Amino acid sequence: QARLVESGGGLVQPGGSLRLSCAASGFTFSRYIMRWYRQAAGKEREYVASISSSGGSTDYADSVKDRFTISRDNAKNMVYLQMNGLKPEDTADYYCYARSVGIMTEYWGQGTQVTVSS
Repeated sequence: QARLVESGGGLVQPGGSLRLSCAASGFTFSRYIMRWYRQAAGKEREYVASISSSGGSTDYADSVKDRFTISRDNAKNMVYLQMNGLKPEDTADYYCYARSVGIMTEYWGQGTQVTVSS
């Protein structure tokens, strides 16, 4: 029954911004580390950002540092990825991911497409 549903993707010009959302259901959201991954066409899925279960700490891949911000709202079971200063190389399908803090369980969303092009 666990679900992660991403939204907010689309087409944006270089230098533009998008805010991705991930709605979680069917599990105890506040006990899970949340991450964003992305996968460009023909490439391996890569890590983008992570946020602790409480929202107290964050981590970013070097490629998105100072441009992307991950956040969460445990009262709403939502995770967000604010993406600023987008570059063509950010073009990918973006996936929401949940990992339990205790006994390891993982959930993946279905992905949302981000295309950065002029």
